Amino acid sequence: MNAVIRVGTRGSALAMAQTTAIATRIGSAAKAEIEIVPVTTHGDTSRESLASIGGTGVFASALRESLLADECDLIVHSLKDLPTGEYAGLRLAATPKRADARDTLCARDGHTLETLPEGARVGTGSPRRIAQLRARRPDLDIVDIRGNIDSRLARVSDELAADDPQRLDAVLLAAAGLGRLGKLEHVTEYLDLYEWPTAPGQGSLAIEVRAGTLDRVLAGALDAVNHGATAATTLAERLVLAGLEAGCSAPVGATASIDNELFFLTATVYSHDGMRSITSSHAASPESHSAAHLAEAAHDIAERVVAELLGNGAADLAAVKGTP
Repeated sequence: MNAVIRVGTRGSALAMAQTTAIATRIGSAAKAEIEIVPVTTHGDTSRESLASIGGTGVFASALRESLLADECDLIVHSLKDLPTGEYAGLRLAATPKRADARDTLCARDGHTLETLPEGARVGTGSPRRIAQLRARRPDLDIVDIRGNIDSRLARVSDELAADDPQRLDAVLLAAAGLGRLGKLEHVTEYLDLYEWPTAPGQGSLAIEVRAGTLDRVLAGALDAVNHGATAATTLAERLVLAGLEAGCSAPVGATASIDNELFFLTATVYSHDGMRSITSSHAASPESHSAAHLAEAAHDIAERVVAELLGNGAADLAAVKGTP
């Protein structure tokens, strides 16, 4: 292995912050210097809605090609942006401990979802969040927005005039991103995961490497930052997406957790208008907390959840292609 570990990442402030934090841990474990390699993706440059340009997977492809071209030694993704299908020549090498997986509301005047006035303008670019908002508050004016965290928060700023078309009353943002950027003071409400499930893998990072045998030192460093429970729970959530044949931006929420000896998984598929939804919950008892047994349990409960969702008509609600 080179004396310097090259770590590829998107160039946004959030991506750089979360990648630098995890790269520092990898460098310390490997006793090596770190070079951060920013990569511009189509998702970063396009102003079109995520749904129209292929979903959040557009953030991953340029990073992956950079890794395959040996421009970096590993890449760091937000796991919720990573498509579930295998990518030729690459493999997932580590999943660090998950941050807060919840969505948050950042609103004017300390409002919550329940107290926002009728017709309030709420911004989000996520089809899942749009469906959830329409289900909870059909009276709201939902604005499809893009941009980084700072630009979204700026649209809730009191500096914008009341008649400014950019002005919003609230935005929905992931707690993990706000936390990594030190901006949790903007949160006016944390949305409970079991009432408001988030994207599979939300709050988690994923480290991808080229397929094949890793240098022993780098392999050891990646093992040191991997978190077994996070790897297992996010695997279960992502297996729901894979089983439904749904894209990263589909209106699907999933939450997995390990509590004592039980492994729980709940997933919900929403219609795009938010008027209908189907939920399935299952649990398993892994033989142990070894990686192999947790992965086996993840596959088991995800398979049962997917079968129940499809059997109850999930494919008729949203753009999922699986068949029961």
